[in-house]
Amino acid sequence: MSHADFDKPHAFAATWRRMLLLGLVLIPATIASQFMREVLPYGGRTGLELAIIIVFGVLFGWISIGLWTSAIGFVSLLLRRDRYNLVRATGSMRPIDPDARTAVLLPVFAEDMRRVGAGLRATYESLAATGQIDRFDFFILSDTQDPGRWVDEEVAWATLCREMGASGRLFYRNRQVNLKRKSGNVADFVRRWGAHYRYMVVFDADSVMSGEALVKLVNMMQASPRVGLIQTLPQPMGQHTLFARMLQFTGHAYGPIFAAGLHFWQLGDGPFWGHNAIIRIEAFRQHCGLPRLPGRPPLGGDILSHDFVESALLRGGGWTIWLAHDLPGSYEELPPTLLDAMKRDRRWCQGNLQHLRLLFAEGLFPAHRALFINGIMSYVSALLWLVFLLLSSGQAVWQALKPPDYFPTGPALFPQWPVWQPQWALLLIVATTVILFAPKILAVLLIIVQRRAGQFGGVLRLLASAITETLMSALLAPVQAVFHSKFVLFTLLGQQVGWGAQSRGDASTGWAEALRYHGLATLFAAVWGLGVFWLNPAFFWWLTPVVAALLLAIPVSVLSSRSSVGRSARERGLFLTPPETAPAPVLQDFARYLVEAERAPARQGGFAAVVEDPAVNALHVVMQGLARGERLSAAILARRHELVAKVLRAGPAALAPREQKLLLRQPRLLLDLHRRWWAQGARPSPEG
Repeated sequence: MSHADFDKPHAFAATWRRMLLLGLVLIPATIASQFMREVLPYGGRTGLELAIIIVFGVLFGWISIGLWTSAIGFVSLLLRRDRYNLVRATGSMRPIDPDARTAVLLPVFAEDMRRVGAGLRATYESLAATGQIDRFDFFILSDTQDPGRWVDEEVAWATLCREMGASGRLFYRNRQVNLKRKSGNVADFVRRWGAHYRYMVVFDADSVMSGEALVKLVNMMQASPRVGLIQTLPQPMGQHTLFARMLQFTGHAYGPIFAAGLHFWQLGDGPFWGHNAIIRIEAFRQHCGLPRLPGRPPLGGDILSHDFVESALLRGGGWTIWLAHDLPGSYEELPPTLLDAMKRDRRWCQGNLQHLRLLFAEGLFPAHRALFINGIMSYVSALLWLVFLLLSSGQAVWQALKPPDYFPTGPALFPQWPVWQPQWALLLIVATTVILFAPKILAVLLIIVQRRAGQFGGVLRLLASAITETLMSALLAPVQAVFHSKFVLFTLLGQQVGWGAQSRGDASTGWAEALRYHGLATLFAAVWGLGVFWLNPAFFWWLTPVVAALLLAIPVSVLSSRSSVGRSARERGLFLTPPETAPAPVLQDFARYLVEAERAPARQGGFAAVVEDPAVNALHVVMQGLARGERLSAAILARRHELVAKVLRAGPAALAPREQKLLLRQPRLLLDLHRRWWAQGARPSPEG
């Protein structure tokens, strides 16, 4: 197949594949809904039973999408005959055209620069080993507002430039106004410097990518001139808590068949997940100016889940979007704890629900409208599951408290006898269980068939990990569903989320914190379970998995957040992944650089270093440019001089963060402050 074929709309193949998926989802969901109608005593003739049937049908169809996506991914990876595979069609790594320059963007916001620097250095040196680093430049794009972290970022950048010999190839910029968060940061780069590059590879602060993967991405873009974006499948790595290790295992074991299935259904209408992807800059500049949604947040204002919208706009502009699901060498870190994952999901939930405003926007392809619905349902489905369980509980309680109604729809010639069909209930349970667990079984089977079990510690350890993960997921799923339900309700009620730094690296959840976040759900589960047990003991046992998981939420959240528990699991061979059993060179370098950075002696940083350290002062002054600050009014300049006097009198720690930021934007005053600090007799800072 020629490269030019990848630039066509793939109308016929895409249409029949998606129609097949639609049929595979709708037909079983309709049949399952009919079975549910047979299960209920009045056959769906009451309002409560009708609501149960409708919600169940929607949910059954929703989980069926995951089953069929994984099943077709299993077949695709087993047969390896996908004629639309962009990675295999491009062939081996080739030299990049001299004029095809690529910018690697690393947006940061109050990150630990030791972690960022280790990942960037490993990526940079891996790229240098390919001999094609002269086709790439790297940009650290900072939205950090904390003055101390801002200075530390500058020092980290200068250190990386010196140690890697990357001056003129690694750049740093701190943005004064954080307009539109990360999407605004990337858009600002495109406006300022995009004309100098043909492509950009967008990272997250925790991204690591091999040089071979970066070069191969550019090769694929060069070979397919109508491709606007190629998304890689980032593989999770580097975390040690039990929760994160479980997620890492699922990403490596189950993720590939699901991603291959997504590629099969989506073809050139693929996703953009916001990072570890290459983008054609001219296409992005022309089509991806994000609008501000009318109305107030949370459903109005700046678009939070910008990646789905940007891919939809690119596709609407005539550019294809591809998922390079089998390109190795792309990595990321995952949240270390359940609560950290839920904090991230809170932002994603608000962003995805904003897509309700865009579902019927003009110029979007149906496939991307479906992606919007998929993103919305990833959170709304949790609320629907909770509603389904509550409706079912209400039905059980109603049966226990109220005598049978033989004429539920009004006067009739013959009574309607309530009939309970336990055999249909059992069949539904079996069908739902198969749909939920079949993707995991297929994934494990594929690993064994392809003789990759050694990457997971061997067949026995792979099976033990899969079984343990399934049990842990059964404990965590109801807890996550409660969180997601609250997120949906809070967003629809008008509560918006803030923008804070993400938690990376090992972390742990304390008992008090777990009680604060899980206590209400635990109390609700206790009341719910006891009430149902008292009124309808038979139905209580159907609820046991959900109620028990919520009652155990606090200890499970705490223990799964402990890195000691995660390391103990690793020692026993649980949740082993390929980056651990056979780490790629770029990951080995990343781990080494991270250890070196964490063991390095601490040095004075932040605002105090700008005042006291000649090298840091000179660096920051040069970064700001001496011309800044000369147009201040006399009154403002006088207030700045008062801040200088305050530092000279009481030390750098005397200034509040807001005051430190004011001076950090005035390089001439900082230079004068540094000279006067030393002239009056330098002394250790209270911050040192």
